[in-house]
Amino acid sequence: MARIDYFNNPDAPKANSIVPSVTAVAVNEAGEVLLIHKTDNNLWALPGGGVDVGESAPDAAVRETKEETGFDVEVTSLVGIYTNPAHVMAYDDGEVRQQFSICFRARIVGGELRTSSESKEVAFVDPSRLDSLNIHPSMRMRIDHGLSDEAAPHIG
Repeated sequence: MARIDYFNNPDAPKANSIVPSVTAVAVNEAGEVLLIHKTDNNLWALPGGGVDVGESAPDAAVRETKEETGFDVEVTSLVGIYTNPAHVMAYDDGEVRQQFSICFRARIVGGELRTSSESKEVAFVDPSRLDSLNIHPSMRMRIDHGLSDEAAPHIG
């Protein structure tokens, strides 16, 4: 399903849903961050997705990372909670979702790189190369926060 992200855009459609979602910042031993090239909006992003009923947010981050990248991860800490009502995603089925994302730091514990129906590419990216990729500003903020040494979570 295709989607369009709107960020601080006064012409954005009004949200009609909110779905808790998660992302995971996982870094390999070389200091490169695990990213996916998404099929729905053609942007680079952290692995992640919606939290299922009966599932904890950390468990969702583990599941989504495995589904989208092939890697098993263990959640190690909270990066932040991102709930900007001026960031909405419009899907081609008419849903317009307000952002509600919990971002975690995670450690890779196994698995191997593979793509999925949601990720046309999976790559470890050196942080110095992030500016060369097409990354949504809200996602870039989560990546930057996840790579920082700050211990306190970001709330906003």
